[in-house]
Amino acid sequence: MSENAYLVGLRLDGRKVVVVGGGTVAQRRLPLLVANGADVHVIARSVTPAVEALSQQEHGISLQIREFRDGDLEGAWYAIAATDDPAVNAAIVAEAEQHRIFCVRADVAREGTAVTPASFEYEGLSVGVLAGGEHRRSAAIRSAIHEALQQGLIAAETPGVLPGGVALVGGGPGDPELITVRGRRMLAHADVVVADRLAPQELLAELAPHVEVIDAAKIPYGRAMAQDAINAVLIDRAKAGKFVVRLKGGDPFVFARGYEEVIACADAGIPVTVVPGVTSAIAVPALAGVPVTHRGITHEFVVVSGHVAPDHPESLVNWNALAAMSGTIVLLMAVERIEQFAKVLLEGGRPADTPVLVVQHGTTASQRTLRATLADAPDRIREDGVRPPAIIVIGPVAAFAS
Repeated sequence: MSENAYLVGLRLDGRKVVVVGGGTVAQRRLPLLVANGADVHVIARSVTPAVEALSQQEHGISLQIREFRDGDLEGAWYAIAATDDPAVNAAIVAEAEQHRIFCVRADVAREGTAVTPASFEYEGLSVGVLAGGEHRRSAAIRSAIHEALQQGLIAAETPGVLPGGVALVGGGPGDPELITVRGRRMLAHADVVVADRLAPQELLAELAPHVEVIDAAKIPYGRAMAQDAINAVLIDRAKAGKFVVRLKGGDPFVFARGYEEVIACADAGIPVTVVPGVTSAIAVPALAGVPVTHRGITHEFVVVSGHVAPDHPESLVNWNALAAMSGTIVLLMAVERIEQFAKVLLEGGRPADTPVLVVQHGTTASQRTLRATLADAPDRIREDGVRPPAIIVIGPVAAFAS
């Protein structure tokens, strides 16, 4: 048969689709068929655990563990021959041809009457690529288009119709490559970006010239009015019809006051999209060689803000409980008061030789680490001149640092 294929989209909602075979090929094809509402019938001598799991889900697949036989395609609109037996696949294609059912043959594509394109779904778009039977080429082009959409190099929206509103985006721990795909896409469509000091600055360099970039640290306000002033800027620009990205370091809901901004926008009638980010509390230790949990060593970890001292009347932390636990403590914003935090943990019962890892400017080219114990961490931090931003990890896992 010819390698030429006419690219078309099938509406399979409620229509019978027969997939013969239950291996890795079927496993890759089935989720999208199910997601598109097809009435999927799988016939196979054996199946992978993932295929079996689909048969146990509501609105999943119908599964029969047996050989393919004549008549199995009765009533089908579409079929996929995906067994490991060429003779069986040929028989499936022959029956499909007889009943005028389009059929994909997974092992020898040119022998089928349909070809599965390299495809993906993105923001309401269905994108498929065929390359005349060159599957690696079609997959490579598919991946390139997908990446271009994710990075905003190709617009998925009609120009000028993106609605105003605010996207609250977690920029990750510092390395610009650690922002989420969705976060990068939001930035690519921004009219205004209000950025924190800890947001990855390299991402701002990628913005188009027309984008207004507002440094949140330089908005004129008194200390007590900082958050109110930022909220006012978000609301003002959004009400002007601009699409505003509030770019934060880490995750916007981990000690970043992100929910205060959500509330302020909601009260002003401004729609908000929340894009979670990779939090530095986990990512920074990980990239320094430390897992915050490890089997047989710790079953819990706690992330603690060090922006107020243990004896401060506004402190909400039960430091005695933290001292009594055996797991991992990750301290954020704690360099300034590390002497007080170490003292209260030691007095609460944490062993003096508990390993400590300090990571300054984690995930960036300026990253540096310091290994210590709970007893000597304050002195070591001062001697080394460690300054914020820095993550302090306390617990047995900190000994893993390399």
